[in-house]
Amino acid sequence: MKDDKITYLTDVALITCIVTAGRGDRVIKAAQAMGATGALVYHARGIGPRERLGLLGIAIEAEKDVVSILVASDYQDAVFEAIYRAAELNVPGAGMAYITPVEKLATYIPREVLERVSSQGRTP
Repeated sequence: MKDDKITYLTDVALITCIVTAGRGDRVIKAAQAMGATGALVYHARGIGPRERLGLLGIAIEAEKDVVSILVASDYQDAVFEAIYRAAELNVPGAGMAYITPVEKLATYIPREVLERVSSQGRTP
């Protein structure tokens, strides 16, 4: 029988990193090294201050990789710092990263994991 109860995760943050196209893999590897389990990468085009400096002031579209990673709030600072360093965001024009708090997240969680977490949360 299927359980229709929704399990919500609430201590979650979304880290988004925008970098030059082709550098998204570097960001993912750094996040995974810090324990992040998955990431979403998509290709985007954008115009920033540097792209407006093209030939005769004509805007040039820049190709970007946008990496989105969901992490537990407890680990967001460590993962964020690893991403910042891996993407070399201290260099002008390298990109940017930001953290967005997630109010509620719902996904499939195996029953065994829920039982293990709930039993660990109880005090003897």
